[in-house]
Amino acid sequence: MTLPPEHFRHLAHCPRCAAPAAAPHDVPFRCAACGFVLFFNAAAAVAAFIAREDGTVLFTRRARPPAAGLLGVPGGFVDFGETAEEALRREALEEVGLALGELQYLASFPNRYAYAGVTYHTLDLFFETRLPAGAQPRALDAVDGLCWRAPAAVAPHEIAFPSMRAAVARLARRRPA
Repeated sequence: MTLPPEHFRHLAHCPRCAAPAAAPHDVPFRCAACGFVLFFNAAAAVAAFIAREDGTVLFTRRARPPAAGLLGVPGGFVDFGETAEEALRREALEEVGLALGELQYLASFPNRYAYAGVTYHTLDLFFETRLPAGAQPRALDAVDGLCWRAPAAVAPHEIAFPSMRAAVARLARRRPA
């Protein structure tokens, strides 16, 4: 499989021997000079739809690029050595101060995440959970504000990423307004 040129603009030389990289690159990257092989895989990311008893879901307003000002939900990248669930619990604490309970898998969708001049191909894993009893979420790391909305009432253009739009649409079919 040959990837588009923007995927490789930061890979002009072999990471092992520094030989000039041939273009176009294939997946995996193979250095003709030393035989080094580098696979390109999607980065794992997670997100949580946290619901109240009335069926509304917690949306965050993104404070930073990409998609600053648009709606998201608590989540982020999975770190090395973490499970998806561990990453989601960590991200929810960092972003909205919530210790999440039971998580139920909803769906996964591919996405592209452009950050600092690099486009990351991601596989975004979406989960559902309930707002913990007595919990009061607050806007913390990279969050400009919070709102509770019925998923079916959120317009696609308000949502930060294509994968999240697809997940909100899936959730809205399960939780009509």
